[in-house]
Order: sequence, then structure tokens, then C-alpha cells
Amino acid sequence: MTSAPGRRSSTFTRLLRHGFTDPSAAERLLESAELSAVRDDPVLLEALGATADPDLALLGLVRLLEAQSDRELLDTVIAAKPLRDRLLGVLGASEALAEHLARHPRDWHALVTYEPRDLHPGVEEFERGLAEATDPVSLRVAYRRCLLSIAARDVCGTTDLAETAAELADLATATLRAALAIARTAAPEDAALCRLAVIAMGKCGGHELNYVSDVDVIFVGEAVDGADEGKALRAATKLASHMMRVCSETTVEGSIWPVDANLRPEGRNGPLVRSLASHLAYYQRWAKTWEFQALLKARPVAGDIELGEQYVEALEPLVWKAAERENFVADVQKMRRRVVENIPVAELDRQLKLGPGGLRDVEFAVQLLQLVHGREDGSLRSGTTLNALQALAAGGYVGRADAAQLDEAYRFLRSMEHRIQLYRLRRTHLVPEDDADLRRLGRSLGLRADPVTDLIREWKRHASVVRRLHEKIFYRPLLDAVAQLGPGEARLSAGAARERLVALGYADPASALRHLEALASGVTRKAAIQRTLLPVLLGWFAESADPDAGLLNFRKVSDALGKTPWYLRLLRDEGAAAENLARVLSAGRLAPDLLMRAPEAVALLGDGDGGGLEPRGRAGLEQEILAAVGRADGAVQGVTAARGVRRRELFRTAAADIVGSYGTETQPAEPDQGALMDRVGGAVSDLTAATLAGTLRAVVRDGWGDTLPTRFAVIGVGRFGGHELGYGSDADVLFVHEPREGVDERVASDAANKVVSEMRRLLQIPSADPPLLIDADLRPEGKSGPLVRTLTSYAAYYRRWSLVWESQALLRAEPVAGDEELGRRFVELIDPLRYPEAGLGDDAVREIRRLKARMESERLPRGTDPKLHTKLGPGGLSDVEWTVQLLQMRHGAGEPGLRTTRTRAALAAAQGAGFLSAEDAATLDEAWVLATRVRNAVMLVRGRAGDTFPSEARELAAVGRYLGYEAGHVGDMLDDYRRTARRARGVVEELFYGA
Repeated sequence: MTSAPGRRSSTFTRLLRHGFTDPSAAERLLESAELSAVRDDPVLLEALGATADPDLALLGLVRLLEAQSDRELLDTVIAAKPLRDRLLGVLGASEALAEHLARHPRDWHALVTYEPRDLHPGVEEFERGLAEATDPVSLRVAYRRCLLSIAARDVCGTTDLAETAAELADLATATLRAALAIARTAAPEDAALCRLAVIAMGKCGGHELNYVSDVDVIFVGEAVDGADEGKALRAATKLASHMMRVCSETTVEGSIWPVDANLRPEGRNGPLVRSLASHLAYYQRWAKTWEFQALLKARPVAGDIELGEQYVEALEPLVWKAAERENFVADVQKMRRRVVENIPVAELDRQLKLGPGGLRDVEFAVQLLQLVHGREDGSLRSGTTLNALQALAAGGYVGRADAAQLDEAYRFLRSMEHRIQLYRLRRTHLVPEDDADLRRLGRSLGLRADPVTDLIREWKRHASVVRRLHEKIFYRPLLDAVAQLGPGEARLSAGAARERLVALGYADPASALRHLEALASGVTRKAAIQRTLLPVLLGWFAESADPDAGLLNFRKVSDALGKTPWYLRLLRDEGAAAENLARVLSAGRLAPDLLMRAPEAVALLGDGDGGGLEPRGRAGLEQEILAAVGRADGAVQGVTAARGVRRRELFRTAAADIVGSYGTETQPAEPDQGALMDRVGGAVSDLTAATLAGTLRAVVRDGWGDTLPTRFAVIGVGRFGGHELGYGSDADVLFVHEPREGVDERVASDAANKVVSEMRRLLQIPSADPPLLIDADLRPEGKSGPLVRTLTSYAAYYRRWSLVWESQALLRAEPVAGDEELGRRFVELIDPLRYPEAGLGDDAVREIRRLKARMESERLPRGTDPKLHTKLGPGGLSDVEWTVQLLQMRHGAGEPGLRTTRTRAALAAAQGAGFLSAEDAATLDEAWVLATRVRNAVMLVRGRAGDTFPSEARELAAVGRYLGYEAGHVGDMLDDYRRTARRARGVVEELFYGA
């Protein structure tokens, strides 16, 4: 009696030592009658302890023994180590196969003996295994019997990952053939009418199938000689549908796997079966890039194999021309991004297949390289990922070390996927969260010391390798092509390097290779760092509309700063800096031109949190510029310093705008277009005001010392006064002065005019800095009137001569530089004019409408499409601004919110006060923001101002990228602009013209 607890304690301890997690339950199972003869046999316990889940294996064994009618199985398990390892290995890894064995207790015989041919069976062997299946139920039983042998070889390590995946694909091929035979037997009259080929796609076609996966297929049908084609295709469709049901439908034995035909032309909307000619016509005319990518794995597997081979032969030339398609690389990368974006957030970190660093990253990278280089190199045309990766490395298309790391990572991740699916034979790509599942998974992969911790660490390590390499492998060999390699190392040929650059969108691959050679060749530390940076930079350049310009500009900046110790360190150590620089250098001409004039401004891109690109306020800018002017020797030097600050800050603003519009890998693009536009308008307006303040100070100091004989103020009008300047805008201003006490009016007037003349001259002196043009044409009497007036003269003019358009122009008048008190008094003078107490009379409204109509007809340039003119076209800036300004003049006296110089603020106030509906306000705001953004884009891209979309294709594409449109979608951009402007014009017709 006293020994029983001891024995129990000893068994309990032994079970724990052998990896059981529930020793109490295991003890009870070992006490069962089925195991009475062997319960103390150490061989059995050791064999159970070697499985992925000893508890599961023991439970499965007991259930299987319960179903036996004799001791044959038990005796064989104890006596024969090969069977013991295979059977217990399967039972410990797959609950689903254990249940199959319990339902079909004689199927364990499939694991008893292995002839040499059984070690690596092919389609013929599996066909023999399925030969007796005559209906869906018996087919499922036979399928799982075959699957037992594959799983046994897998979990025991007899086959590796690639061999297991190939066997699963061969079993799928045999199963499709058996299912088609069942369908043909059920409808012999249909079978007699047609030839039907089943083309495997995806992992089945690539000979690398999972345990549980949709089997992707495409069907090709033809009439037999003498049969009507329509009837033949209908018959083939019935056979194909029946074949799919045989595999997919749930029976008492479950299902096998879904057969998915959605990769066919037109997807689920297209006919299930097409003729070969119909397939060919579709791919020649309509197919998208991803459809050619999918055809990489096309392989005839069932039905009329000759027809299937004709299909592959006919389409193969089209597959290898896919890389010549416009935006080829962008299309492939966009498809990959779309896959990631569609993953539920809760699953993203657990996705083995689709997530960042997952299996799909490896597969996409390999397929992209195959499509680019397989045109010329037939050795790359394998549908199997690991074989293709090996061929790419052998040909120098991928670095050998990179390929080896990817191969290892892919094998590990696929092995994880296999073991996860094998457990319950369910289609899933998610890493489990439960510790028991993770423990089983880790042990199944040979991680026995600390299965859960070691599994997570290895998984994350391999995913990190894939994430780091999956894009780099596309770009790094381009550098090896122009670098010194060690003995025996393969490299891209010059032709292959040019091929890859063309695929990336480079228009001049020869020049690009010269730039890469200049940047990355040699043994200096600088060249070594460039070789590290360039693979990533080339990818970012390729995402732009002009990769050539990005690479050329990077070479120029690197040539200018290459000897500066901080430059390459900044790009290497701060990821934000390198990506920001790539975006800026490839987005157009303006930002790179500004940077080339003072390359040290690249440091602004390096603030990791983005603070280096935050716009500076007017006060800080003015303080810096006035300090620089104070240190300068004369007005010319002072204004030169002010223009230097302006150039740097214009670069900061442009860079922030580009990065915000394009987005980065860590920070998505700013979704609020209005916020982006407001930031640019505010920053450029503040910068212009600070530059004018500094220039005014420099001119006064140089000519009069500390005090000018007259008080002097600069009033911003137009977009300047509205804080809405764009990159290419002139500074619209009015100049006002007031003689100081005791100063003769003529002396004061001469001084004021000299200040204006000198300011305009100094700001336009040719130099490395962009000029700032001062436009005073909105002054009283326009170009015919004096450039500068006293406050009294303004008052007299406005009281006596002012026209309604001049009052309208004053709506956006705001002091920007000079004497603050004088500026405030000027505003007090004009407020009654721009916000008349009695509102606007009918005559004034008619005059404004007449002027607007005349401006539209007279100022629009000849040959311009009015619908795409952002300033004067229907629904453009002028339409929106005149509508808002009419509301301001009518109602501003009684509605304080309308008394603002800013268009969007006035529009919001008008809507808040009930002068227009929220829908109309949103329509006008959207159109105004879009038109302003287009103008900014044109200046960024072309380096010169413009009011219409560019006509040159690359420039138009670059505008599209800035506005958030992906490559190949400039037509959508133009359509969206027309639609937005058309809707705004409808509102303008109602609110402004009273239609």
C-alpha cells in the first residue's frame, strides 16, 4: 500500500521529464487496458517524449488502439522503431490525422513499410493510392491516407521543406485528376464533347504547396473534332464545376481543400472555362501586371495535358514581356502594399504569409526579379520560389549571402506554416497565441530547451531578415555591377543591370550606372557607406516619377558634401534623413535647386522626429534676418544674407511639403490636403514678410542710419495678405508712408520712393538665391499711380476716386513690415471701404460680376484648356475667391467672422453665419485647396510657376505623385480635378452670378 504513491510520484516525474504537460491525464491513459502490456516499457515513453506534443500523441495512440481488433499495431509499434517514430510523430503533430486514424483504424498500415520509391513518391504513386476512390467520400479517405505518409516523412525529417511541399503538390495533382475522373464518369456525354485542361497556379503550380491551401487553377476548354464550340465549352464548364465540388464540398469525411479559379481572366466575373484563343486574346489586350506575375507558376496538371502545354507555350512569351510594361515595378510593389493594407490590424503581427517580413515578401521579390531578368535568362523561369532564388544567386542577380539568408528564412517560415496547418488541417497563416500551441509548434521544429521563447525569437529573427532583404536584393546587385568583387563572386552583367534599371523606371540606365560607379566604387570609407545607403535610396527614387533626376541630384549633393564628415553619417544613422532626402531629390526641380545652392541645408532633413522640417514662425525668422542685416557691411550684403535665409527656409518648407505629401515608411502621407496647403501658404507668407522687413532695415540703415525721415509701412495684399502665398508667387504689396514731424513732404516722399526702388532692386539682383519680385500693381490708379503714397493721400483717393474693384482688392490687405502703428492706421482707414456699413448696392454687385466675366474672357491664355486652368478656369481660384469676397463685402460689416484676409477662414465664417450651406462651403473649399495644391505642385516639379497641369509626361506624373496618385493614374487625377472644379462652378453660378 505504501509503495503506490511512490510509484505514482516516480511515473509523474518521468512524464514531466519526457515533455508531458498534463502528467495526471497521461498516467490515466497509460493505465488503460490497451496499454497494459507496455505501460512500463521505457521505449514507448521515450518515443512519446520525442514528439511535438507527447500528451496529444499518447491520447491519439490510445484512441487508435481502442479501435483495433487485435494486438498487431501495438506489437509492431513496440518492435519496429521506424513505424513507432512515424506513427507517434504524426499523432503528436496532428490532431486531425489522429482523428482520421481513429475513424479508419486500418490506415496505420500506410506507415508500416517504405520501399525506396516510397521515400519520395511522385504523382504516379499518389494516383495509385487514390485509384480505388470512386466518389467524393472515398476520395477524401484515400487522400488523407496519402497525406499520412507525407506528414510522417515530414515530422520525422525524412524529407525537407521543399520535398514535402513538392509531395503535397503532387498529391494535389493526383487528387485533381481523380476528381476530374469522377466528374467525367458522372457525365460521359459532356466528356465526349470537349477537351478540358486544368492548369495549376499559385503554390500548386509552383510545386510548393502547403498542407491546407486553396488550390488555384485555370481551365482551358476546346471542342473535340466536329463538336459545336459553344456546346463544348458549356460541357467543359459543367465538368470543371463538378470537379471543383468534388474537392471542395463538405461530406461526412470533411472536405479536401477549396479549388479556386479566381485567377482566371476577369476573375469571378469571367467565364469559368475559356478556349485557348480567348485566353490569349485577353492576355494580349486586357491583362494587368499581376496576372502575368501569377502566370509564372502556371503548370498543366490534369485533363488534356497536351492542351495545357499549348496554353503555357502560347502565354509564355507574354509573361516575359511583362517587365516592359509601363509602371511595371510600381504595379508589383503596389499590389504588395495593398495586400499588407488589407490585413486586419489585430492579425498584422501574427501573419506568417502576408505581413511585413512574411513569406509573400520573399515570393514577391523573387518573382519581380524573375520577370525582369527571365526575358534574357531562361535558367530563371522556375515556378518554385526556392529554385528560382537559387538560380538568381547563381546568375549574380542576387548576392549569394543575401540569397542564403532568404533561403534559410523562407524555409523556417514555411516550416512554421506547415506545422500550424498540420495540427488541425485548417487553412491558416496566423501564428497561434496560446502557449500550448506555441510549445507544440516550437517542439515540432526541434526547439526543445525553451520551445515558446526560442520559437518567438527565431521567428522574429527570420522575419527581420526578410524585411531587411526583400527590397534590398533588388537594388544591391546594381552596385556590385560597378564595384570590385572578390574572386569567384558573380555579378550582374552590364546588360542585366540596365534591364533592371529600366524596369525600375530609369529612362537613361547608362547614365544611372555611371552615377552608381562614381558614388560606390573604390575602397574608401565614403564608398563603403554609399554602398550601404544606395540600395535603399534606389528603391525610394524608383517610387518617384523621375528616378533619373533623383539619382543625379543625389550624386551632385554627395559630390558637394562628400568630404564633410557629418553628411554620410547623417544619412546612415538617421533613417528619416535618408528617406526624406530621396523623396526631396526625386520630386521635381525646385527643392533640389534650392539645396544645390547651399547643400549644407540637407541637415534640416535629419531631425528624427521631423522637427527639422517644422516651419518657423514669422517672429523667429524676422529676428534671425534682422540680426544678419545688423552684422552686414552695407545694404547689398545685408539683403544677400536675408535672401540666403529665405532660400534655406524655402527649402525647409518645400521639403516638409514633399515629405508630407509623399509620406515615408514610418509616417503615412498627410491625409488633410488643406492642412498641407495652409502650412505652405503660412510658411512662405511669413518668410516673405520677414525678408521684406530685413530688406527694409538694410536699405534704411545704408541710406539714413537708424531713422528714415518718414514713417514707412509695407501692406501685403492678394495672396500675400491672405497668408496664401505659393512657391512661385510674387509679393503683392502697397507702400504707405507718413512724414515725421518737422520733415518736408518732398524730402519724405523722395526718401520713401528711394526705399521702394532700392528694396525692389536688391531683391532682384542676380545671385544663387531665388529672386523675390515685389508687385505693387494693386495700388491706387494701378501702374499709372505713384508707387508709394502718404496715408493722407490714400484717404483722399479712396474717399473720392475709389472703384469697387479697389475695395475688393483691399479685402486681403494686412500690414507685413515697417511701422506697426502706421500699418494699423492704414487698416482702420480701409475697413469701411472693404466692409461697407450698408453692404453692396445692386450696381456694385453688377460691376463686380462684369469685371469677373471680362477677366475670364480676356486673361485666359490662348490654347489653354479652361477646365484645367487653376486660376481663371471654371471652379478655379478666381471663382472661389470672388464668391467669398462678394459675401465679405455684402455682410462683413455685420459679421465679424468675415473680417479676415484668409479665404478659407472667410468661407468657414460665411457658412457658420448661414450665408451658404455646409455642402456648398465644402465644395468651394475642396476646389480652392486642390487648385492651390496643383499650382504648388507645378512649381515644385518644374521649378517655375504655372497655372495649368504640365504637358510633359514625367512632369505630369510627378504632379500626380505629389497629389497622392499612384503611378499610371494621371488620367484619374485630371478627371478628379475637372469633376471638383465643375461642382465648384455650379456653386459659383448660384452664389456669385445669382443663377
